[in-house]
Amino acid sequence: MNSPRKPMHASAAPTPPDQAHGLRRLFAQGGVRLVPLVSNPHVAFSGALLERLCSAFADEGAKTLLVDACERAPAPDELSVMGLAECIETLSPELSYLAARTLPLRHVDAQGSTAPFLQAIVEAAPRADVVLVHAAASELSRMFARQTITSYPRPLLIADDHPASVTHAYAAMKLLALRARMSVFGLVLGAAPHSPRAERIAEQLSSCADNFLGAVLDGWALIDPACRPTEPLPPALRRLVRGVLRTAPGAGPSRSARAAPIGDLLPALN
Repeated sequence: MNSPRKPMHASAAPTPPDQAHGLRRLFAQGGVRLVPLVSNPHVAFSGALLERLCSAFADEGAKTLLVDACERAPAPDELSVMGLAECIETLSPELSYLAARTLPLRHVDAQGSTAPFLQAIVEAAPRADVVLVHAAASELSRMFARQTITSYPRPLLIADDHPASVTHAYAAMKLLALRARMSVFGLVLGAAPHSPRAERIAEQLSSCADNFLGAVLDGWALIDPACRPTEPLPPALRRLVRGVLRTAPGAGPSRSARAAPIGDLLPALN
């Protein structure tokens, strides 16, 4: 958040609110979380990982909007030119979806920031507790670098146990650390339960973040892409999601009874 302003003299003209003023007010009233979710085109089963991630937020009692603005996302609905609210698809009581490929650039400001897109999303989905913004690192840096809505956004990286995806995840971390000054990351790693490479991958990303970027990998969760939606959520994924909910601004959503599995509600992303 912005640092407190010095008291003004009575004769001074009031300072006009910046472009994030309205969204900061929405944060204070609604407690919505904006969570950058870095896309990774080298992950073969990213759709399964997103389903499990959304299920974990639902299991914590949060209503989630997945804003899919990645390279392979569906094209936005034609009604998006009229407003975003009509384009949000309700998939379950706990999950909504917005196909948003190319939509952020429609909200670019004079400084090249697409932070106004974040305000448009929150205004279009006032009942959402969590907004997962799924996009490339370069796009997320344009959205989050210059906004003052939340001081410490905590991006989530996606990878699997193949070298290309790990390299891409590290490159994304580096870009967000340098351009958007993000310093705390989480990792969702898709791999078989007994993958011999999974723990080493997490250790390598954590070491590189610390040694070269001054950043922290503050948690990671292994997800089996072949698991059934009805299987219990991995404890590490629960911890990762709870960490995001604790560190994001606003009052947390109340704990509800366990939601039904998200299953195959999300559009095909592979």
